[in-house]
Amino acid sequence: MSTPRRTGGGLFAPDRTITPLGTWLKIASGEPVEIMAYAGFDFVVIDLEHAPLDLQTAYRLINSAAALGMAPLVRVPDTTASTIQKVLDAGAMGILVPHVDTVEQAAAVGRACRFPPYGVRGAGGTSRAGAWGLRPNADYLATGNDDVLCIPQLESVEAIKAAPEILALDSVDAVFVGAADLSLSMGFMGSTPASPDVLALIASARDAAHAAGKRLGLAFGGVSEQAVRAVREGCDFVLLGNDTTMLATAARALVTEFREAAGHDHADEHARRSD
Repeated sequence: MSTPRRTGGGLFAPDRTITPLGTWLKIASGEPVEIMAYAGFDFVVIDLEHAPLDLQTAYRLINSAAALGMAPLVRVPDTTASTIQKVLDAGAMGILVPHVDTVEQAAAVGRACRFPPYGVRGAGGTSRAGAWGLRPNADYLATGNDDVLCIPQLESVEAIKAAPEILALDSVDAVFVGAADLSLSMGFMGSTPASPDVLALIASARDAAHAAGKRLGLAFGGVSEQAVRAVREGCDFVLLGNDTTMLATAARALVTEFREAAGHDHADEHARRSD
């Protein structure tokens, strides 16, 4: 794989020796951002697609992540150019865009990320990305065109087939395969993100990314055999878990540990409290 042009503030720097590791943020609070930074994550993806977060909250989380040394990325809720512009002017170093199925959609998303003559993003140098007007305009424009990451999510068979064309676009820096939605798009029961047919499509997208000198990312619920295998087979960046599920899992484990040590289970306690 050749050296990528854009690095997302160093996240995809060619001299990195370890796989970039991130997680999803879904809680509208600053504490999870701090926790993820202290835990050692390299980047976070603020999830505006599957979490009830608004742009103002995303703005605060972007700022916190950057201050704590993590690359702030945002999964936007759709392909709307105005939303993409606000997220990038808030200081995000890249966006993930769900359900990009065609090269035409990918091209439109790419144009929304870049300033003319490479795209249609409007200049907002008085925003946070422009240090509220204190950053030289040339630097602000150069970051948007030469460093901010545009990462379409491939989540259908149609998208995987279009991957070589999507990855050939100069405005696209990497792709992220949404394995769960990909499996659902295949139209039959029993297909899971770990099934051979889904893995074959992911491998196809990975090969297309590497042939284009670009990167492919995947998400996993936790540190699993599949995640380790995916990295060994060429996955270039990984998302593990999310703040809400980490909290839920830890809470359940704590309760279970206590109930088992105390000699009764959670179902017994729940039944007692319901009486």
